[in-house]
Amino acid sequence: MSLISNLWIKLMTFENAGDVNEGHKHAFDHPTLLVKGRLQVDVDGAVSEFTAPHIIFIARNKVHTLTALEEGTVAACIHALRDGERVEDIVDPAMIPAGINPNHLPEFIKPLAKADHFA
Repeated sequence: MSLISNLWIKLMTFENAGDVNEGHKHAFDHPTLLVKGRLQVDVDGAVSEFTAPHIIFIARNKVHTLTALEEGTVAACIHALRDGERVEDIVDPAMIPAGINPNHLPEFIKPLAKADHFA
């Protein structure tokens, strides 16, 4: 999971075929990036199948359920946060490339955990 510049990304790894991200809905449209594998997407009872790589459009206010059709399926839900205010960034230190010390990021960026192994 990350939250950078009001862009929230939730990475989902489905270890087994049949693993499910339970049905839910959102106030805004958003894309889900299917990175690896295959997903069944149920939107209010209408079912579609997608194979990676693929960008899946998720419409607002529609209950959607994601079911992996292959083991090791990977997808990422991507949401723009739209409350009009900048929110505090959340960065996993594992996302940060060499050359950037996460302990010295701008004050509005908060690592999920302090990374003591960086100089």
